[in-house]
Amino acid sequence: MTDSSSQRPQADDPLGAVSPISDGDPAATAEPDGTLKLVGLPSGTAVTGGAVLGALRAWKRRRRSRKRGQEDHQSPAATSGSNSAGETIARTNLQSQSATEETSAEMGNPRDGLQVAANDLTSNQPSKPSVSADPNAGNASNHKADPPTSSPDNSAANVVAPKSEIKTSTNDSLEGVSGLDAVAAHRSVAHQGGGQKRIDAQHARGKLTARERINRILDPDTFEELAPYIKHRHSGFGLENNRHAGDGIVTGLGLIDGRRVAIFAQDFTVLGGSFSEVHALKVGRLLETATNSGLPIISLLDSVGARIQEGVWSLAGFGDLFWRNTQASGVVPQISLMLGPCAGGAVYSPGLTDFVVMTRGNSFMFITGPEVIRTVTGEEVDVETLGGAATHAAGSGVAHFVADDENCAFTLTRRLLSYLPSNNADTPPALPQNDALEPDVERLDRLIPEESQVPYDVRDAINLIADKQSFLEVQADFAPNAVIGFARLSGRVVAFVANQPSHLAGVLDIDASDKIARFIRFSDSFNIPIVTLIDCPGFLPGSGQEHQGIIRHGAKIVYAYSEATVPKISVVLRKAYGGAYIVMSSKMIRTDICFAWPTAEIAVMGPKGAVNILYARHLASVDPSKRDAERTKLENEFQERFNSPFVAASAGHIDDVIYPRETRSRISAALDFLKDKQTTQVPKKHGNIPL
Repeated sequence: MTDSSSQRPQADDPLGAVSPISDGDPAATAEPDGTLKLVGLPSGTAVTGGAVLGALRAWKRRRRSRKRGQEDHQSPAATSGSNSAGETIARTNLQSQSATEETSAEMGNPRDGLQVAANDLTSNQPSKPSVSADPNAGNASNHKADPPTSSPDNSAANVVAPKSEIKTSTNDSLEGVSGLDAVAAHRSVAHQGGGQKRIDAQHARGKLTARERINRILDPDTFEELAPYIKHRHSGFGLENNRHAGDGIVTGLGLIDGRRVAIFAQDFTVLGGSFSEVHALKVGRLLETATNSGLPIISLLDSVGARIQEGVWSLAGFGDLFWRNTQASGVVPQISLMLGPCAGGAVYSPGLTDFVVMTRGNSFMFITGPEVIRTVTGEEVDVETLGGAATHAAGSGVAHFVADDENCAFTLTRRLLSYLPSNNADTPPALPQNDALEPDVERLDRLIPEESQVPYDVRDAINLIADKQSFLEVQADFAPNAVIGFARLSGRVVAFVANQPSHLAGVLDIDASDKIARFIRFSDSFNIPIVTLIDCPGFLPGSGQEHQGIIRHGAKIVYAYSEATVPKISVVLRKAYGGAYIVMSSKMIRTDICFAWPTAEIAVMGPKGAVNILYARHLASVDPSKRDAERTKLENEFQERFNSPFVAASAGHIDDVIYPRETRSRISAALDFLKDKQTTQVPKKHGNIPL
């Protein structure tokens, strides 16, 4: 028997473009004016896309029932080439969604109408979701396939629903689906976010989707999603027509190098990833779970900002998020990856986290955008200059790391996490000691130039003390006169703080003080020992620094070191003058072990400055021809009397003067002895750091 469904519909047959006619039981009939009329509904009745799909499904069920007796005679190709019911329904719904959801989150203007192409409703071409659904959903043994049909003609009419009838919520199109079909269908729809068209637009901008990002940063097949089907409850400005499963935020748990983490990603394909009441609910629950369970929190941010159509509900959500960031601070590490825009109040959440990673060219952060600045102040500025990765890495210090692209950002984050404990009750992850990672410590004896005014790179000292290639510098471009970062010493994680003589002679200024103090407080919060390498002539002089509060900012370093209870070890490499010596992990602010190299100069100030003050009258009375020789003599005497490290060691302010080549072994031994350090704190609610 020849199946009439295999006959190609004629080009002038609009009904054939909707569905093949079978046994005189059409799903719809053609009107004289070329429009379509669903069977059982009066002409001119406005219907939704869901009603159209429902009618077609009912017709297909009747059709399959009539042909049940003929299924044994169907060709194998027809069965293997068909989609499962779940995939077909999910694909149909997504195609309908992608045709309607073109509005931006900030404008909120809905489409004037929803057009469901008739050929999209009945196409039998395979189309799998981006993330695999339930394995049983596409099993041919569980679901009978429809016979193959011909491709509809391009002149097919469209079924158009008026604006008042538009419903983009997936519930309408998924009604009547149950069991495994429902799981596959709902999961496939949720995984498609704002639809394939927006996914393609995201890829065209060189950016990944939320789930692609999560899958790339986590270990394979470890992501466990939470609350993927929650939708917003708001209406107005087109929101009632833009309800998506998950509401543009993906949250869940996973593994990185086998360690548990909590992670969430904003989905830019859904209303621009705008922050909503649902975002606050889902992220808040995740952060609460992570804080209670001791899991690091990773945020993948890509959003236009607050969802202004929700008004105060969106603002309240921000408040709840900031509160939860604050509660998690010091309990679990928090890492924010800026993979797109982040504007307005949304920037305070990454600002509250421990580390911010930005991608070059694609990520931006600012409180007010260029248009607002132009309107209010008349200043012309582009987004890259205002809030790009380079600006926040070198200028503001908001960004701790800059990656060339998203994949580099994921790799960098995984490496950063390898130095951090999961929570404040855990110890940093240690590696077995490996002799192959032993640096050439003999080179340390030749590191310091003979002339005290000649600069050198302190990162060379760090790399010759720590295990080979283990140093991860933090905020490398911000306040380069100070160097901070994580490294390993005999497999053990340590936090290095150092002055950088190759930039501004290693002086401390406002930015360097903030950089050092915050890093010390983070390391202390998560049980990471602190090693300080000192070569600092003092604080940067000048009215600009004084007027901007160098006193207040410099006091942050004193506070951070004094407050820290982890093992603290310092090494004076060369200069340690005045207040800089005191604040840079000196013995009197309770540093556990203080070493000094023979090249160390510890005093209130350098010999040149001291001689100019102490011997000013004497030098003025000396014959000008002999004055330089007298000055040199006095400087050498001052150096021997006050600046020698042995003078400080004899006073008990230095525990030992060591050869530079001994530094690695002496620090490693000290860390072994101090690993069980316990301190007693004065009872108090909290201190008042000079912010």
